[in-house]
Amino acid sequence: MENVRYPIGKFEMVDDIRDDVLEKWIRDIELLPRTLQEVTKNLTEEQLRTPYRSGGWTIKQVIHHLADSHMNAYIRLKLALTEDSPVVKTYDENKWSVQKDYEMSIQSSFAIIDGTHSRWCYLLRHLSSSDFNKTFHHPDLGKTTILSNVGMYAWHGRHHLAHITNLLKQKGWL
Repeated sequence: MENVRYPIGKFEMVDDIRDDVLEKWIRDIELLPRTLQEVTKNLTEEQLRTPYRSGGWTIKQVIHHLADSHMNAYIRLKLALTEDSPVVKTYDENKWSVQKDYEMSIQSSFAIIDGTHSRWCYLLRHLSSSDFNKTFHHPDLGKTTILSNVGMYAWHGRHHLAHITNLLKQKGWL
């Protein structure tokens, strides 16, 4: 069950981040929109409503969640860049996942993901080294650097992409 829930393992922050690791993380964030669209382009509405695991979200909910979550990550980046270690707001992702907008077409979330990731990566590539050490305070995670947040969200995108691709392979849809 843990392999289904965390198909690429849980996120672990490493202490010594080299420039090539940071660039890989940014590239992962940059490529997610295109990859998500590619793997889901031929899915039917019924397939999109299939949960990736028993008791888990549907493919459609995962995609809408990625839009919501990554918008929040981008806003947290902007807050950390413009304020002195701001306290960021959390949200109940499970309650968000059952809101009416999660019934919409995944195209609406692809538009959000495309735009957010484009601006996010552009901004990340134009930060100074010291900018990556700027922080925000997350009520559940504590003090978080921009650098560690980039790593976490690179992982987050790959994590949910693996949920989708593993289900597609399991069902023979890929």
